[in-house]
Amino acid sequence: MLKNILTGNECAACRICCVFDKYDLWETPVISRQLKETIQEKYPQQQFIKKDEGYLLRMSEDENGLYYCPMLDKEKGCVLADGKPFDCSIWPYRIMSLGGRRVISIASVCPSLYDKPLSELVNELVKNGLAEKILGYAAKNPGIIKEYQKGYPVLFVE
Repeated sequence: MLKNILTGNECAACRICCVFDKYDLWETPVISRQLKETIQEKYPQQQFIKKDEGYLLRMSEDENGLYYCPMLDKEKGCVLADGKPFDCSIWPYRIMSLGGRRVISIASVCPSLYDKPLSELVNELVKNGLAEKILGYAAKNPGIIKEYQKGYPVLFVE
């Protein structure tokens, strides 16, 4: 979905979006009931946490205080491939609620975006219809909308 701003190789080399510490666990992707069921069929050992209108993948803390997505294969990447959660498919974009309005922000920790001008990231949202797709998905799946977090640049306001 983000091929215009991030290459598959850039994402595969980094995987920062698949690792969480205790301060950014709020970023854990919310998945639909349908995706939960699909994952359970292929990975019956996977456990889930109910979250509002969706589910979270249960992750365990490692010895370094990090939580790795259980769908991450450290050599192959995401085992869900094109079937990954919507949150993952749009990362580093984030749909958030700010002052009662839906906004699209960007996670500035994505190293592949450090040198990209914000105007390019906004253009991807507006000119290529990505904002419309994100807002449309969020309308049907409001559980993915996270409360605005300070430090996330807002690129689009509904």
